[in-house]
Amino acid sequence: MIIRRLAAEERLTHSFPLLAYAFEKSPMAASRLDEFREYLPYQAGNRTLVVEEDGGTTAAASAIPMRQNLRGRVLQMAGVGGVVTHPLARRRGHVRTLLHQLLDEMRAEGHTVSALYPFRASFYERFGYVGLPRRRNAVFSPADLAPLLRAELPGEVAWERIGAGYETWRAYTEHCLHERHGFAIFPDFRAVGLRDRDDRWLLTAVRDGATVGAVTYRIDDHGGELIADDLLTDDPYARASLLQFFARHVDQVDRIRVHLPADELPELWLTDLAVHVEARVSRPGSPAPMARLLSLDALAGLPAGAGRVNVELVGDRWLAGTHLLDGTTGRLEVLPGDSAGAGTVPAATLTAAGLSGLAYGVLDPAEVTIRGLGEIPADAATELRRIFPRALPYLFADF
Repeated sequence: MIIRRLAAEERLTHSFPLLAYAFEKSPMAASRLDEFREYLPYQAGNRTLVVEEDGGTTAAASAIPMRQNLRGRVLQMAGVGGVVTHPLARRRGHVRTLLHQLLDEMRAEGHTVSALYPFRASFYERFGYVGLPRRRNAVFSPADLAPLLRAELPGEVAWERIGAGYETWRAYTEHCLHERHGFAIFPDFRAVGLRDRDDRWLLTAVRDGATVGAVTYRIDDHGGELIADDLLTDDPYARASLLQFFARHVDQVDRIRVHLPADELPELWLTDLAVHVEARVSRPGSPAPMARLLSLDALAGLPAGAGRVNVELVGDRWLAGTHLLDGTTGRLEVLPGDSAGAGTVPAATLTAAGLSGLAYGVLDPAEVTIRGLGEIPADAATELRRIFPRALPYLFADF
């Protein structure tokens, strides 16, 4: 068995056929090979590793060099995807071996966090990943948006195909990256696929010359659905402007379907809005995302509450040792566990998944203990709550 990194063209014969078997209808039509070739430019900067045995590829995994906001800091993120194994080689440890090397390499290049969509969450929890909220789907009638047609809203909306408006869209997602906890975006080589496919409309809310909201969408048929992707807005005025535009489709579509972050509450948008909101998580078809810290460098300088705690990190390849987490200055410092005064502060033992859950704001210290991701006494839990107040990350990128 050997592990090696694929050159770009090799993906056509080594990793793409395994991906097609794992994630698409099979057997794959021979004509799909030409479609795969068109997809190659959007894989250009990915790192794809494969396991080879007896001249054949038995497993593959890729990392996309992305960026993610963690509590206000934009960090280099390894987006892991395309994790597949040949059906005759499964359950032999190939994925574990690939992930170790893949994350070793990404971490060495400065990627301090990682995210993925798991085939089985419990498998990746053992690799230090912790669950993040899944985005919601909201479905409602455009007729229920009628009150917005009478609203006087600041600014205006712009409407164009995504191919023409891509630069505006890209700039606005970059803005969201710097403003929103958990938000992650693709590198340019991958993101431009949206422009090149040109299969969406782009609607933007503009105020005082600046974009304050945006959504891409398509319409499946007359009398059918207006299917919107993620509704991104700076404030309620921007959201109302986008929804006001959708209200004008009352005689064209029966329903509007839109993706929303977990903290959005469409049932409160309007008084008589009848809306179905769902976040469906299932295995294997609809997983919630997961993320983890790859390096303690990700924590240094984060906004933090005034807590101090000693943490011993156990059971992980990348996060280990005892460290003093000190947030008393308002910015988190990660110090050696034997620093002056460290012996007088509360102490906790954490796995990588436990620490990641606290850092991303998705787990309370009590939940870390309940789920077996660490041992946190009551005094240490108090300090960790101060350092890492609960927060709701919004990953955005779907890879």
